[in-house]
Parts: sequence; C-alpha cells; structure tokens
Amino acid sequence: SHMFSSVHDRINWIEMKSDDCKIYVQIIDESRDSGNKNWHNFQENLSPRIHYGISLQTGGLCMPDAAVITPLHVLYLAGVISILAVMIMRLDTPLVCIFFLFLIGAVGLGSVVGGIQTVFNASLFAAREFMEIIATIALVTALSKCLGELGSDQLIAAPVKRVMKTPSAAWWTLGIFMFLVSLFLWPSPAVALVGAVLLPVTLKAGLSPLLAAMAMNLFGHGFALSWDAVIQGAPAVSASAAGISASLLLTEAGPVFLTMGIVTALAAFILNKKEISGQSAAARKAGGILSGSRQESDQREKQQSGKEPGESLPDRSRKSAAAIMAVLVPLAFLTDILIMLSRNLSGGEATSIVSGTAAALMCLGSVLGFGRRSLKKVTSYLTDGFLFAIQIFAPVIVIGAFFFLGGNGITSILGEKFQTGILNDWAVWLASHAPLNAHMAAFLQIIIGGLTGLDGSGFSGLPLTGAMARTFGAATGASVPCLLYTSPS
Repeated sequence: SHMFSSVHDRINWIEMKSDDCKIYVQIIDESRDSGNKNWHNFQENLSPRIHYGISLQTGGLCMPDAAVITPLHVLYLAGVISILAVMIMRLDTPLVCIFFLFLIGAVGLGSVVGGIQTVFNASLFAAREFMEIIATIALVTALSKCLGELGSDQLIAAPVKRVMKTPSAAWWTLGIFMFLVSLFLWPSPAVALVGAVLLPVTLKAGLSPLLAAMAMNLFGHGFALSWDAVIQGAPAVSASAAGISASLLLTEAGPVFLTMGIVTALAAFILNKKEISGQSAAARKAGGILSGSRQESDQREKQQSGKEPGESLPDRSRKSAAAIMAVLVPLAFLTDILIMLSRNLSGGEATSIVSGTAAALMCLGSVLGFGRRSLKKVTSYLTDGFLFAIQIFAPVIVIGAFFFLGGNGITSILGEKFQTGILNDWAVWLASHAPLNAHMAAFLQIIIGGLTGLDGSGFSGLPLTGAMARTFGAATGASVPCLLYTSPS
C-alpha cells in the first residue's frame, strides 16, 4: 500500500489495489499533540472522484486512472470558456461569473434556492481569502496619502533627481525608483507619487513623456507587480486560486520572474535607445512647462492662504514632520526586510509586518504633521485607502468566487459531498485522454494569460490563470508556480 498526503495536512489517503478496483481509504488526523499521530475516523471512499497526493514510497504524483465527467463539469467548463470569451472582448466578467455560479449551485445542490445561496457563499469565501491583501493595500495606500500631503514624497525623491542628467540615466533612474517604491506602496499609489515628483525632472533631462510612461509602467505595473515580494498582493490572488502558498510561488518561480523582468526592461531600452538617447527639445520644453505650472500653482496657494505650500493651518510644523517621515519611512521598511530575512518570514507573516508598519507610520505622520487634526486625518486616509482597495478587488472577489469552485474551495461553498474541485477532475481527465505535456501546458498558460490581460490590468484574470495552472500542473506534473509566472497577465 501507499500513503498519500493531500493538499490539506490533516487528510491522507491509502490506496489498496486489487484486480478489479482501487479503494481509497481516508484517514483524518483530528489531533497531533507533540508530534504523536493518533489516527481515527476511517471511512471507505469508493467514489471515482479524484483524491491524489504524494506517494511516500515512490515520491511521485499519484492519482486515479480516470475521472468521471458529469453535467456539472461540462457546465463549469462552459463558464470558463464564456468568461475567457468576454475577457477577449475586453468586457467586464462579474455578471457572467454570477450567472454561472447560480447555475452550478442550482445543478449541484438540486434547487434554485441552492443556486442563490451558492452565489453568496462563493463570494463570501473569496472575500475571506482576499481580505488579508485588501487590508494590506488599504493601509499602504493610506500611508502614501499621508506622505503626499506632508510633502515627504518630495524629500524622499530629492537624491534621485540629482542622477537624472541624461535621457538614458533618467529612463533607468525613473524605472528603478518606480520599481522600489511599487514594492512597498504598490504601483497605483506609486504612479501618483513618483509621477508628481520625478516626471518634471525626467522631462527636463530630455526624455519624452511617452518613454517616461513606458519606464514607469514596465518597472511598476509590470516588473514590481508581477513579483510583488513585499506586499504579496498579486501572488496571493494567484496562489489562492492555484491552491499553493504565496511564498512557494515566489520561491520556485523566482528565476522565471527575474528572466522576464530583466529581458523585458533591456528589450524596451534597446528597442527605444535611439529615441531615448536623443536630446528631445520638446521633452525639455514640456518639463519646463510642467515645472512652471506647478510653481505658479504653489505661488497662487501662497497668495491665497498667506502660507508656504504644504504648511498646516495651525503652525508650520509640517516641514519638520515631512523631514522626519522622509527618513523614518525608508528605515522602517528596511528594518522590516531585515526582520523577514532574519526570521525567515514569508506569506501572511511578512505581509502583516509591512501592513502594521504602514499603519503605524501613517498614524505617526498624521500626529506629527497635523496635531489635533490627526484624528480626522487618520480616518480620511483609511477611508481613501479602503475605497481604493475595494475598487480593485470588488470584481476580483466575484471572479475568484467562480474559480474557487475549481479547487478545494468547492467543499466550503457547496458542501461536504463535494470533496474535489471541478478543475481537478478535468485535470485528471485531460491527463488520461489528451496528449498534454508540460511544454504544451506552459504554452496554453501563456495564451490564456495574454488574453486575460487584454483589459489593460490583468488583475481580474489572476483567478483564472491560477486555476488553470493548478489544472495543468496536476495533469502534466509541471511546476504550478512556474506555470503561473508564464502567464503574462
């Protein structure tokens, strides 16, 4: 016999072979005190549904020879194809996801009421899975709002401005600085911060606005967001849909990410080197106009309020608060990185450190810069942060709700009688009936990721690419993390 360890640590399987059938006996460990394994609650499972894991004897992936495809599986596959078609047309998909959630629930549970309940239960399950990263993005965005209002962003970027002497230096400096800021503040808040501070200097160096935007997006929404090693937002969404941990995804797919990022950045620079290197008079003029308009705006603010731009109403303490925060913020996040490395923290533990640090810095900056008004300011920053996070994740929650039915989430959503995800069943069926290998799986993953990224964001496609990577990985034995990072969405 072989012992199998499933996705969950508490569930194991023993396969007992005979001439005419295979019997899978489930062993549930209800208590593991001090490392002692007390096994009980044996139950026979003669269902042909899929239960697979790692054989302790062979070390390989073991699964039944076939999977039963039911009308529920066909309906789910129709939903996946429909969602993909809507994405290709660059339309929003939540309506399609809700429709198929209702149909699958009605068919699976045998009633219209079951379909209605499935829509809510699946959405609630997805919201719980994503809540950690929603809160993280909200708190980090709140910190960026505070830094921008204090003026600390200007001080943090001041040393970078001195390097931007030529268009080439400006392109690389802008991109690398955008990458670093995006790792800690996420790309969308970083665009506003970096663009407002460095864009005039970049244009004055001779870089055109289009090339500046290219550098910011490649290094921010491309390079930093696809890796996202600090906040772990995108990896968490993909990993949840794929049934793996975000830390495993970041570790195993690291070489794929580095290759993608470095090749993309170098290719963009080489292909545009002639235009980047050329001293653009128009860009310099645009930079002068942008800088001049900002100075005029600051001058008008000073004339209207009788204060220097950026100073608080009661006093002039905001300048000192901005200087303190400009030094404290980089040091605090650097300390976070050192703590993560020294304690070998990853996943939710690492994310909680970054989120807690962002919240503490936001509160400290508000108190230093606004005094008594800090109570109101903190509320305002948190409101803006959570509004921003919910705006991003509202559709992702509904889309993820549908694709969680493809994995282990199906048990929590539809009930105990559904023990394996629908896409898992398709994975075994494909492995038995289709000539699918790891290379073909990677190619299909690239195509699917590219199509789901046509909406310009790609974030809504992460649950789909995660679920498909899990399916292809189970069917071919390919690395699920590597398959995820072959998806360009």
